[in-house]
Amino acid sequence: MTTTTDEANVPVAGVAYDAQVLDATLAALREQPIGPAEKGFTALAPLTPADLVERKAGLRTGELTFPLMVLRETALAANVSTMAAWCGERGVVLAPHGKTSMSPEITARQLRAGAWGITAATIGQVRAYAECGVRRILLANQLVDPAGIGWLAAATTADPDLTVYVCVDSTEGVALLDEALRAHAASRPLPVLVEIGVPGRRTGARGHDAAMTVGRAAAAAPMLRVAGATGYEGVLGHGRDEPALAAAAEFCQEVRALGVALREEGLVDVPDGRLLLSAGGSTYFDVVAQELTGVPSSTVVVRSGGYVTHDEELYGHATPLPTGGRPHELRAALEVWAYVLSRPEPTRALVGAGRRDVPFDVALPSVRAAVGPDGRRRDVEGVRVSALNDQHAFLDLPAEADLAVGDLVRLGISHPCTAFDKWRLVPVVDEDDRIVEVAHTLF
Repeated sequence: MTTTTDEANVPVAGVAYDAQVLDATLAALREQPIGPAEKGFTALAPLTPADLVERKAGLRTGELTFPLMVLRETALAANVSTMAAWCGERGVVLAPHGKTSMSPEITARQLRAGAWGITAATIGQVRAYAECGVRRILLANQLVDPAGIGWLAAATTADPDLTVYVCVDSTEGVALLDEALRAHAASRPLPVLVEIGVPGRRTGARGHDAAMTVGRAAAAAPMLRVAGATGYEGVLGHGRDEPALAAAAEFCQEVRALGVALREEGLVDVPDGRLLLSAGGSTYFDVVAQELTGVPSSTVVVRSGGYVTHDEELYGHATPLPTGGRPHELRAALEVWAYVLSRPEPTRALVGAGRRDVPFDVALPSVRAAVGPDGRRRDVEGVRVSALNDQHAFLDLPAEADLAVGDLVRLGISHPCTAFDKWRLVPVVDEDDRIVEVAHTLF
């Protein structure tokens, strides 16, 4: 568990994960046969991830099919340790957003590095992580699904070590949650975070007074207990200019003020008396740490998820810890490799990776490198992805470019949260492009 000498921000009591359950989950996944339907592994006989590591399969050993998304071990490991150190130095704890990868292997790295818990976006993600051994989960969303509430009531009743925090932003949501928990005979009250939002944007009560009304309703509900305040400043955008940073800071100050007011009115009910304050995507976690810390007897939970793999575009430009930053830096760990299938015109090439393989919601992939069948590097200056179909990427390139049919192209991606859901297995490779682990996803 992450610890800090800052009394105002030491972690709340509890255990982030069950090491035995997590280890057993990872061991089972290592021995789980890989079928030919898995992208990248079609040409292999039914092998296990452990087999692939043992035989030192790699990107260019002739065993894998393409397209293929891979993780770079050195960058992945560095990002995990960098963020853990950064949070420790600033007196905040980290509950990485699990929706980014939904990978037990990646989550294990984060927990073992001292994560306070894991953040989830849906009740399905909560269950997936609970079954992997995570014991402290922050559901950064509203929960109104009767079946989901029923499962949560049963799960927390069966496992006294499982703690799930849920967000509330309306009196209607409070009533629904409380009534459903009572109907399902939950054994203990559910800790909730009162969420404040931004007008015209996503969830969260609109304004301090509305949020306080929600907090009073939650405090009065028999099956709920108010643990603190939360919000998501990422709805404000991804800019790092002064107006954007000021807007993020102002919003975080609203979260802080809400938490303080909830406690001053006697609405906060937590076993250790510590107020929970939480915010933080992958763009403004520095602002979150700056604005939320310093409240006596509080724990500040940062929920960044994209940091773990970073990327070449969105977070490469928007993160507080850009590549090359000192003393901390984040590095792009995700790559998608695909073959050049066709060059029907001098200035057009088609690569075998499309919307089913790469994210495109924020920006198109970028061409970072290319390698010929003989291992020689191609010049990719001026080569760019201009469009995507389901299975193809359209490349615009100079007529004199030496990119040829059969070359392998490395694509950098933008927004890892919409990359992982396209893959069930993601090889982790070393600097020699050999597989050292296979990350599973639970989408």
